[in-house]
Amino acid sequence: MTRSGRLAGAGAVVRRRLLVAVPVLAATSVGMFALGAASPVDPAKQYAGAAAFTATEENLAQIRANWGVDDPLPVQYLRWIGNLLQGDLGWSTSRHEPVASVLAARAGWTLLLIGVTLALVLVASLLLGALAAYRRGGFFDRALRTAAYAVESMPVFWLGLAAIAVFALALGWFPAGGLTDVTATSTSWADVAHHLILPVGVLAVSQAPWFVLFVRDAVAESMRDDHVVAARARGLPGRTVLFGHALRTALLPFLTLIGTHLPELVGGAVLVETVFSLPGLGAVTVAAALGSDFPLLAAITLVTTAVVLAANLVTDLAYAAADPRVRLDG
Repeated sequence: MTRSGRLAGAGAVVRRRLLVAVPVLAATSVGMFALGAASPVDPAKQYAGAAAFTATEENLAQIRANWGVDDPLPVQYLRWIGNLLQGDLGWSTSRHEPVASVLAARAGWTLLLIGVTLALVLVASLLLGALAAYRRGGFFDRALRTAAYAVESMPVFWLGLAAIAVFALALGWFPAGGLTDVTATSTSWADVAHHLILPVGVLAVSQAPWFVLFVRDAVAESMRDDHVVAARARGLPGRTVLFGHALRTALLPFLTLIGTHLPELVGGAVLVETVFSLPGLGAVTVAAALGSDFPLLAAITLVTTAVVLAANLVTDLAYAAADPRVRLDG
């Protein structure tokens, strides 16, 4: 396929993904809005906080009128969608600030945690999985699979608490939480990196078993392919056969796994941020759920859904770029 043809095919994939993304995002917004409308929590009393106990019914009614919460649900939803398209995500009742400000201040830290963790998981799983497949049935292979199956059964919050107990409290190697020291007057990347070692490590360990086992099985299968057997028959070094032939074949389905596993990675990041008191979206998501802060929950859900859809699109494009035999135009 020519370069122009592949670009046209990529454009077709993007258009098809957008056709799917729009109704998915619309259905997600309707679901979140319906849940908020069905909640027994009074938005006016929630907004007033402790003052609701002394506020008159007239004051609460005025708040409801200002917010339009007594309007029919279709009218409220269309108003919310109109504000959303203008960049107004609403007011966070748990944070007492605009939802857009909450996302802008905290989304970057969550993306940093997820990005560093994903890079670490990919490198480690490709290396460990390939080595286990090359020595299939050996001690390293059996030990790696046993460890992977054991970690799969451990909740990520339990891993976080165990890491804090061992590495922070018992050994004192790393901080137990936060992004900076209590006495720090400014934020430095060295301090942030030191504080992120435990959270990134815990999240990576919790997510790695899926990728390691997948790479191990995929490489073990590709080791039996004709081109790999022929490479070994030609006397090529084992490292060249493993990483230059077998692993390259196993990378294609591995790209799909990354896209499909991203939602679980995001969910794990929320729990890890909560355990380690990181200023990302995790803590505010939990607080919003406990406080019935539906504007913030709806925005976080929409943003997360959009990120997952975008990741699936990137995965499709990367799959086609890695394998020229895949036609982007269907």
